[in-house]
Amino acid sequence: MSMMDKLKQMLKGHESQTDKGIDKAGDYVDRRTQGKYAQHVDTAQDRMRDEFGGGQGQDGPPRT
Repeated sequence: MSMMDKLKQMLKGHESQTDKGIDKAGDYVDRRTQGKYAQHVDTAQDRMRDEFGGGQGQDGPPRT
């Protein structure tokens, strides 16, 4: 089992906490780099949410 699989398994069911962690990490990087790489950080946060399921809540993506 790869490390990514293990992380996904650990984070499953904890999407709101995962989302908070992703936001907190991105804010930290923005502070440390004084916002120089904000666009790149935002892209990385979006990709992490896609990968780990953060920001979707317990029921998945919102219905339209």
